[in-house]
Amino acid sequence: MQSIGTVICTDHSPTTSEFTFVVTSSEVVPVRRGQLVQLETEDGLLLAVVQEVMKTNRFYYHAEAVKELERSGRTLSSIFPCDRWDMLIATAKPLGALKEESFDKITFPPSPGEKVYLADKNVISRFFGFDEENGLEIGFMSHHNVPVKLNMTRLLQKHLAILAMSGSGKSYLATILLEEILSRSRDKGRIFTLVVDVHGEYVVLSQDDSWELAQSVSIVKGSYVQFATPLLTERQLAMFQPEMSPVQVRELNRLLSDVRKAKGDIYSLSDVIFLIEKDEKMNPRTKDALLSWLYELEDTQLFGVEENPYLPEYAKPGRAVVLDLSDILSLRKKQMITAYVLQRLFELRRRGSIPPSFVILEEAHQFCPEAKQELAISKSIIETIAREGRKFYFSLCLISQRPVRLSTSVLSQANTHIILRVTNPNDLKAIELSSEMITRETLSMIADLPVGEALIVGSAVNAPLFIKVRKKKVSLSAYEETMEEAAKRFETDETQ
Repeated sequence: MQSIGTVICTDHSPTTSEFTFVVTSSEVVPVRRGQLVQLETEDGLLLAVVQEVMKTNRFYYHAEAVKELERSGRTLSSIFPCDRWDMLIATAKPLGALKEESFDKITFPPSPGEKVYLADKNVISRFFGFDEENGLEIGFMSHHNVPVKLNMTRLLQKHLAILAMSGSGKSYLATILLEEILSRSRDKGRIFTLVVDVHGEYVVLSQDDSWELAQSVSIVKGSYVQFATPLLTERQLAMFQPEMSPVQVRELNRLLSDVRKAKGDIYSLSDVIFLIEKDEKMNPRTKDALLSWLYELEDTQLFGVEENPYLPEYAKPGRAVVLDLSDILSLRKKQMITAYVLQRLFELRRRGSIPPSFVILEEAHQFCPEAKQELAISKSIIETIAREGRKFYFSLCLISQRPVRLSTSVLSQANTHIILRVTNPNDLKAIELSSEMITRETLSMIADLPVGEALIVGSAVNAPLFIKVRKKKVSLSAYEETMEEAAKRFETDETQ
């Protein structure tokens, strides 16, 4: 292995937190900012990241001398062998040292004169904890061309958050994640995936005939969803009306018992309302309030006798369901549908009736905001899943362009964050508070990320990692067209 440089002394290095090396390689661009290097130390094989690269030449130290020569029509390079004194000085930050079979923190600085090498691909893979055989390949490390394959359990089991400003590639990355999950074979472990799709961006997954896994994706329109009233307890009905009082919930419990005795397991919300209207035992004020709540629920036209679609038939290993809410205008109705589906699937998973499951929740700040429960019907079940889901292998992927508006209790339960470009100071502050692994320096790099690059921090990797997101296999959705392409498509469709 050819060395690229040698550790040198400065007034402040080498230390356990930083060292400097002079680049000795004759290549045109031997090292770049963000690249990983390795060298031997007393602690073992040290892996470090290049934080800055400076180009220097001693002949150009004195600005006045350069200026005077240039004014006289002569140049330094015509008098002195300046090009022979061009030097690259790189500053690197140690990440860890390989001791036997594991990496540990560095406790002793590298020695001046030690040779520096570009990091070996196997060393990089071991350091970050990539799963070479069974991992989900979501991108690659650009300077090293190392595929980023993340272990599915480490990435998903303790929940995931994908955070970025609008147009930075959140949904694109989620689609890649879905591609990787659906392409897993039975011997690698297959799970069920639900996508709560607010804008209809994922519908293309089932329509792309060129993608071999399109048949694994089912689309369920929001207007097609119907809740099975007989499956709902009084507390679950109260979930849709958070302001319902304990007394009203207690009376509802009594009446649900009565309607089950009279109707068995086949009844609708109208049957419950009819029984309340005929009930003479209930306090009139409680009765009026309860009827008011239930009339409001009935007006949504979401409650029926049977569940539609029947979720246990859809939740199968290696399958995905896209819950397309783009045809629902009411935010409250979107929250109700999401709350019912999540509550039902989580209950089925706790009973072991469906496989381990993964929920991709687009626009998560709409469904679990940092607001009162009555302003977000779905917040309660999402918080429950965030707290308890990992015990039952029921995982969340929170996707949001406004982390500051997302419930802090839910976001803090996401042990892995994949962050694309974010520039809003309030959102950056929320991201900083949500993960102890994000430093001020890292925040400034997040604000400068180009589209298609991301930072991964948390349980999925052993250290913060910047990656380039790979290209997805399915066709572009309408939301990924340019404005010019959308305009041309509109006129073409209009003339046909």
